[in-house]
Amino acid sequence: MRYISTRGTAPVLTFSEAMMTGLARDGGLYVPETVPQFTPDEIAALAGQSYEEVAYRVMRPFCGESFSEEELRGAIARAYAGFGHAARAPMVQLAPNHFLLELFHGPTLAFKDFAMQVIGQLFQIALARDGKKITIVGATSGDTGSAAIEAFRGLDNVDVFILFPHGRVSEVQRRQMTTPSEVNVHALALEGDFDDCQGKLKDMFNDFTFRDEVGLAGVNSINFARVLAQIVYYFTAAVALGAPHRKISFTVPTGNFGDIFAGFLAKEMGLPVERLVIATNQNDILDRCIKQGAYAKRGVKPSISPSMDIEVSSNFERALFWAYGKDGAAITALMGELSEAGSFTVSENAMAALLQNYDSGSVDEAGTSGVIARTLAETGELICPHTAVGVGVAEAALARQPEVPMVTLSTAHPAKFPDAVEAATGIRPPLPPRMADLFDRPERVTRVPNDLAALETLIRERRRK
Repeated sequence: MRYISTRGTAPVLTFSEAMMTGLARDGGLYVPETVPQFTPDEIAALAGQSYEEVAYRVMRPFCGESFSEEELRGAIARAYAGFGHAARAPMVQLAPNHFLLELFHGPTLAFKDFAMQVIGQLFQIALARDGKKITIVGATSGDTGSAAIEAFRGLDNVDVFILFPHGRVSEVQRRQMTTPSEVNVHALALEGDFDDCQGKLKDMFNDFTFRDEVGLAGVNSINFARVLAQIVYYFTAAVALGAPHRKISFTVPTGNFGDIFAGFLAKEMGLPVERLVIATNQNDILDRCIKQGAYAKRGVKPSISPSMDIEVSSNFERALFWAYGKDGAAITALMGELSEAGSFTVSENAMAALLQNYDSGSVDEAGTSGVIARTLAETGELICPHTAVGVGVAEAALARQPEVPMVTLSTAHPAKFPDAVEAATGIRPPLPPRMADLFDRPERVTRVPNDLAALETLIRERRRK
């Protein structure tokens, strides 16, 4: 299995090399050169299997010779052993043909745990094999950071630096990043928004002298291993609802596009996915692009669903790569336009390709609160604001095609966003018992300027040599 860059000029890598590299040296994102295919019989055979077994069967073809069967099975088993539900990703029914896929039973109460826990295990295997030390730098709009810290805290051969936008994450999200006491963990509150954090991360990867000096590695959704692990729950959900004998649609609360792109790859593998519905909040650049054919920045407005407050949606580049027939030069040109002019127009043929797979919708702030309140009243389910955006968009999509089951991804536990949930329902969702003392733990955090040189200096000084 070989991995190529969306911009066409970076070295071709193995799965393990792509995982450890993160962002390609030409600025692109690694994707598999070919997508493994599952037959209907192979999909049907997943019914009744454990989540771990499905994960092994789905992920194995993408890994090539990078990990042995024993290594991969062991990594998956360790990754999910600490989850709070035996099914790992259980479903509940909200309404006729509408199901909620609960992805918040991991250690940090968000869907990022599904991928980050696996990556943590695979990184350890690869680093032990090579005898290397690395510096992980991540950018987060709220959930990736805590999931990365949880996966890598306390490891001798890894230093972790997480950039998050100061004042633009929930208090629970912040404390999950700032309260770990391990010396290899560093929470950095950057002056700016998530796009600033993500931009500085990409700048570090493109500073090859710094990148090589500190052994820079990335675990954002720019890392294909993140996307790969998220493909699995599309299979478990679809098979539970009758795949491969019936088609299933999915609605995904979307910020950086990695989670919904995993659904696209599941479809490419042979899973009978009818529609993939992009759900955005008031920062609706993806919804506007799907409906109007132009990707144009307007500025990010803080919301009650902060993990979706993103304009430069990194993994959309992967979707465009497929839509443009895997033309790396075309993608390089589009990303150049976005960097220089803040916008680009999608070609007619590429838009037609996108519309074969994706629908979209958005929900504003008042609508998000309304969905939280209504879902509780009608179903007894308390949902987070990101999930509420998904539910609101899914309901409209389901009304257009009521005969196809709709699965909405529930991306975080409501207790991660207690202020928004309480404002909508009058109920303040409690943290699980294992996290009940989160607000009593001391915080360690460093305020940092939106300046590349200052960030690189800080990382050089604080990483362990």
